Amino acid sequence: MVYNAFFTLEAQVELDEAYLYYEQQQEGLGKVFIEAIRKTQDRICHFPQAWQPLSVRTRRALVSRFPFGIIYYIAHNEIVIIAIAHLHRKPFYWKGRHDE
Repeated sequence: MVYNAFFTLEAQVELDEAYLYYEQQQEGLGKVFIEAIRKTQDRICHFPQAWQPLSVRTRRALVSRFPFGIIYYIAHNEIVIIAIAHLHRKPFYWKGRHDE
């Protein structure tokens, strides 16, 4: 089974902010970042249980080439992406964005 995924509003904002940051650093780098996120999202949708558990419900998939992880959980046969988390910033800041 391949799951559908969607971003919460908070995760979408984080994605947009990271895109803009990388695009400001180097033209085209934001697009490379988005493609890395999409590839990671695709792997999650195909193999949702394969990634590191962070809590009872949440998991984290690392994004290649960038210091980010996609934090998500499975609900009703969907992947809910709750954070596009920078790995060098405050850990677990996203807790509370879903019910455990």
